[in-house]
Amino acid sequence: MIHQYKNNGYNIVLDVNSGSVHVVDELVYDVIALLDAGDTAQTVTEKLEKKYPAEEIAEALEECEALKEAGVLFTEDIYEHAITDYKARKTVVKALCLHIAHDCNLACRYCFAEEGEYHGRRALMSYEVGKKALDFLIANSGSRRNLEVDFFGGEPLMNWQVVKDLVKYGREQEKLHDKNFRFTLTTNGVLLNDEIMEFCNKEMANVVLSIDGRREVHDFMRPFRKGAGSYDLILPKFKKFADSRNQQKYYVRGTFTHHNLDFSQDVLHLADEGFEQISVEPVVAPETEEYAIQKEDIPQILAEYDKLAAEMVKREKEGRGFTFFHYMIDLSGGPCVYKRLSGCGSGTEYLAVTPWGDLYPCHQFVGIDKYLMGNVDEGITKPEIVDEFKCCNVYTKEKCRNCFAKFYCSGGCAANSYNFHGTIQDAYDIGCELQRKRVECAIMIKAALADNE
Repeated sequence: MIHQYKNNGYNIVLDVNSGSVHVVDELVYDVIALLDAGDTAQTVTEKLEKKYPAEEIAEALEECEALKEAGVLFTEDIYEHAITDYKARKTVVKALCLHIAHDCNLACRYCFAEEGEYHGRRALMSYEVGKKALDFLIANSGSRRNLEVDFFGGEPLMNWQVVKDLVKYGREQEKLHDKNFRFTLTTNGVLLNDEIMEFCNKEMANVVLSIDGRREVHDFMRPFRKGAGSYDLILPKFKKFADSRNQQKYYVRGTFTHHNLDFSQDVLHLADEGFEQISVEPVVAPETEEYAIQKEDIPQILAEYDKLAAEMVKREKEGRGFTFFHYMIDLSGGPCVYKRLSGCGSGTEYLAVTPWGDLYPCHQFVGIDKYLMGNVDEGITKPEIVDEFKCCNVYTKEKCRNCFAKFYCSGGCAANSYNFHGTIQDAYDIGCELQRKRVECAIMIKAALADNE
């Protein structure tokens, strides 16, 4: 499978199955397009001879043939043959999302968790439940040594003492079971203080700081319950926190909506405020919500991604670059075959735990009775849910099979598919369009910076 596109002055050819990227001139670009359409060398020459000299066409054809023989152009799909083994594989749990607090001190308009309630009741996870969750993770992790635990909410800092106690318990268990815990935390920053920052810098491998960008954008979507904005309170804390972590092992994470389709300005605002690790993601919401992204918004959003990518190249060359989460792409190695096929591991390797110990495939399935998998006392009592997620991959989704971005998004978010189509075997269409553009931009950035070396 070949994907060709032009971006920021570059002619880019992606050989999907090998992951090889070629930056080519107009002639080679045209030759590859015709070869991919089924033309022979002779018909390619006949179709292009009025546009290019015959000897140059012949040379381009020879180059394409050499690339094909080298296994980096017009390659076969070797991954589909791995599906049978993949479905039959034995899985272990390697990561938990602990809902340390089903409560929040903000009233974000787009919150899928209903201000932390998750279709249920407000609650804080007890130490006892959290301890059982860590025990469950250890017991179900097999021989895997490195385990991940994300403290999530609602707002986890509303239950800070339990967070600290669970980290302490986890560190004690590491020695007993030859495990290594990688703890992470997501926070809105309202309760962030020096003591919490110091603890996180010692114990948290990564911290996600929620902020949407410019003051007016952030305060409109992320107010306190009485309506006041939270930007002025959290921004200085986040700047201090990011600097205390040497601008590493964190990222500021925002959400853009129908109300700020010029979201590239929010990304650049955060960069101008000194943040070097940034993620601003599209809201996912029913189209009936006034802030939801609509189909007619897509052209502007795609243009914003292009604009952001070009500005990132410019800033990187000027020595003031920053990382944008959705443009992080590995062209040298890429993810392992199983991750290419299935993605995040929700429902198999990654589970969410509610304050009362219920297990779900991920945080976005919490509260959906159909996907209640078990609990920390009894373990997984519905293994058929695990099997359902094990069989969900880019080859079982019709929309993914012929998509050039399938090995980069790995089929997209199962929860988004379920929420929009009632099945995890589909894909969220708007999300797919945006993902394809992000992959194109990420590859262009790599090409542009390589061109500058």
